[in-house]
Parts: sequence; structure tokens; C-alpha cells
Amino acid sequence: MAVGTLTTVRVPAPRVIDRRVAGGAMVLAPPAVLPLAAVAAVIVYLGELIGLPSFASAALALGAVALGSRGLHLDGLADTADGLGASYDRARALEVMRRGDSGPTGIATLVLVLLVQVGALAGAITAGHGIAAAAIAVVAGRGVLSLCCARGVPSARPEGLGATVAGSVPVWTAAAVFAVLAGAAALVLPWWQGLTAVVAGYLAASALLARCVQRLGGVTGDVLGGCVEVAVAGVLLASSF
Repeated sequence: MAVGTLTTVRVPAPRVIDRRVAGGAMVLAPPAVLPLAAVAAVIVYLGELIGLPSFASAALALGAVALGSRGLHLDGLADTADGLGASYDRARALEVMRRGDSGPTGIATLVLVLLVQVGALAGAITAGHGIAAAAIAVVAGRGVLSLCCARGVPSARPEGLGATVAGSVPVWTAAAVFAVLAGAAALVLPWWQGLTAVVAGYLAASALLARCVQRLGGVTGDVLGGCVEVAVAGVLLASSF
């Protein structure tokens, strides 16, 4: 479920998708996207090898990741922004998100977050650790899915992906995922920068998650995607110098 949902890699579909399977998929999201992390790292490496401008290398790497994940999280970010920006009650805001078409708020948010991601990765490339930053951002960005699905986080709707995964991950498991990601990042970047990068990504996702719980009543599939993208932006910003 993790590989099939988060990447374009063809895998057999799970025979049953229940809360146990869904929770396990959220926990296993970081290793499931290792192929995407590898693609991003290789593109940055090749860009450096042939002398591409850092901004171009960053845009190509993040574009490849978006293509390899079907633009799933970017779509979620835009829909979440439209829902949060709508001056309606909770039910109307959720309906705006369900429609799937992006309004001005969603489009502006999408453009701004992508600019931050590309600019920050370009900064990391210029600083000499763009390969590591790209890989960490892809993996740690998906790591926040276990945080968003931790016990105690409600679903905004009674149906859909959010309802299946909400509260399906034990808190200690989500904490363990964070610890592993922070430790891995500290090994491939200067330890303080690796730790800071993962913390920054988690803080960015936590801020959006808290706002969505307050405004929408919980998580949806779109909210999960939005949290992934802001986490990637946070990781890259902390890695950009």
C-alpha cells in the first residue's frame, strides 16, 4: 500500500486495506519512497557534473519526484489551501476540498511552496550538500505521515483515506520514525544541520496539521498531502546553507 500509494512503481494491490494495513503503510512511507529519493539525488549529482545552474537542477529533481508520485501531495496541498482559505463553515470548506479543482488560494500556495522548495534545494546545492538534502527531504517529508496519523488525530470525514488512516499509528511508533529519520539525516549532513532539517520539516507539518484539526475537524487525504509538501519545504530550508 505504501509503495503503490506514494509512488508510480507497480506493485500488487493489498488484498485487504484495513486500519492495520493503512497504519503500517504510513509508518513504512519513508522506505517506500527511497526510489524517488534516489532519483532526486542522481539528478542533482548529474546537474553538478555537467554544470547546470543550481536552480535548474533543483527544479528538475523536485519535478521528477512530483512525477514519480503522480503529483499526489501537490494536489493535496492545493486543495487543503483552498479549504482553509474558504470563508465557509467546516462542512462547506470540506466540500470545497472534495471538488478537486484549484482556486486562487490553492494555486498561489502551490506556486509559493514550490518556489521555496526549489530555491532552498538550489541553496543546498550551492552549499555543497544538495545530493544529501534532496534525498533527506523526500524521505523525511513522507515520514511526517506517521505523525499525521498518530493516535489522537481525528478524521475530518467519516469516509475516505483520512478516515482509514487517522489515529492508526501508535504515538511511540511515530516518535520512533522521527528518531530514525533524524539520526539518518545527522549521518549524511553535519549532525546539527541534519537534526535541524528533520525537526524543521516536522514543525512545518505539525503547524499545518494543527490548523487543519482546528478548522476542519481532523485530517483528510488532502491534508496528508499538504503536510508532506510543507515538510519537504521545511527540510530543504534548514538544509539550504
